[in-house]
Amino acid sequence: MSTIHIVGLSGSLRRDSYNTALLRAAQSVLPDDAKLEIIEYADVPVYNHDVEKHDGYPESVVSMREKLGRADAILFAAPEYNWSIPGVMKNAIDWASRGSDSPLDDKPAAIMGAGGRLGTAYAQQHLRQILMHNDMRVVTRPNVLISHASKQFDEELNLVNERHLDQIKRLLVALVEETERARQ
Repeated sequence: MSTIHIVGLSGSLRRDSYNTALLRAAQSVLPDDAKLEIIEYADVPVYNHDVEKHDGYPESVVSMREKLGRADAILFAAPEYNWSIPGVMKNAIDWASRGSDSPLDDKPAAIMGAGGRLGTAYAQQHLRQILMHNDMRVVTRPNVLISHASKQFDEELNLVNERHLDQIKRLLVALVEETERARQ
């Protein structure tokens, strides 16, 4: 089998984001037959159907959709804002989900997140529901719900909890296996 190309999408645009740090941690524990590219999308504008209808996709949206389209699978790192996913993540999904050529359709995906007391349980639940719109093949186990995120990373934002690193590694193995099934 060829290398599986996974793209990572963090729901936080913050410079010192724990969820972006989770994606970097995932890069360090990838299976041998996979690679992970983290997508930057801070320049994607707020979704507006009038813009899409009259002007087409803005350049930043085209770039994001192309990266998602080249990927074999998507790894979402979802923080929790007010018991749901952040607006920037929903906005990126809204732009990517549009049209009969959506790069999300039937694509394997996995979700993880770092947050407060409950990790990101509510956000992950909402994200799974949103991804159903495009029939994404979301891996359900293991759950990677990192609570008390500020205590799980060092000053350089390296994930220091070995149990969490092992969970991420197992999640990536499950995502690779789902991607291989999708290729058949």
